Amino acid sequence: MLDVSRETATAVFGDELDRAYTYAELLAGAGVERGLIGPREVPRLWQRHLLNCAVIAELIPRDSDVLDIGSGAGLPGLPLAIARPDIYVSLVEPMERRTTFLTEAVEALGLTNVDVVRARAEDVSPKGKADVVTSRAVAPLGRLAQWSLPLTRPGGLMLAIKGSSAADEVAATAKQLRRLRGTNPRVLRCGTDLLETPTTVIAITRL
Repeated sequence: MLDVSRETATAVFGDELDRAYTYAELLAGAGVERGLIGPREVPRLWQRHLLNCAVIAELIPRDSDVLDIGSGAGLPGLPLAIARPDIYVSLVEPMERRTTFLTEAVEALGLTNVDVVRARAEDVSPKGKADVVTSRAVAPLGRLAQWSLPLTRPGGLMLAIKGSSAADEVAATAKQLRRLRGTNPRVLRCGTDLLETPTTVIAITRL
C-alpha cells in the first residue's frame, strides 16, 4: 500500500517500481514479525523509509561501489540498489537475524547488484576502497565518521542520513573529521521536489 502517489514512487524507482513494492511487502511482513521495523511504521513505509532512503541516490556517482554500514533491515542500501541498478551495494550488518533477513530479501528481489556482509563496520576489509559509504540512524556523527571514512577511498563520499541536528553534529565534530581525513562536510537536502519532508544528509569527502 502506497502512502505517496504512484507518480512520486515512479519518479524515484522508475522501471524498478515492482521491486520496490516487493521490498515494502517484505518490510511490512517479515520485517515487522522479526522486529526489524516497528508495526507503527507500516502505514508510512514509503514516505519515511523507502523514498527517504532512495532519494540520496542523487548524490551517488554512476557505477559506484557502495558500502551501507549498519544496514539493519536494508535501509538505505536496498532502496538505493533498487533505484540504481548501475551501482553495487554491500550491506554491512553484524547481527545474524538481520543478515538472514537481508539475504532472503536480496534473493526475493532478484537483485544481482547487492551482497550481504556480516561484520561490524570497523572490521570490514579492505579499507579505503568504497566509492561511497552510506548509513542511516546508526550512531552520532563522530563515531560514524570513525567507522565510515577509513572505508572510503580518497575522493570518495561518506553519506549519513540524519535529522534536524545535522548542522550541530557537523560543527561539533569538525576537528575530528579533519583528523580522519574528512573534508568539506556539508548538510544537504535530497528529494526536495518529491518528498513532503526532504531527506537530510551529511556529505563528507575523504581526502
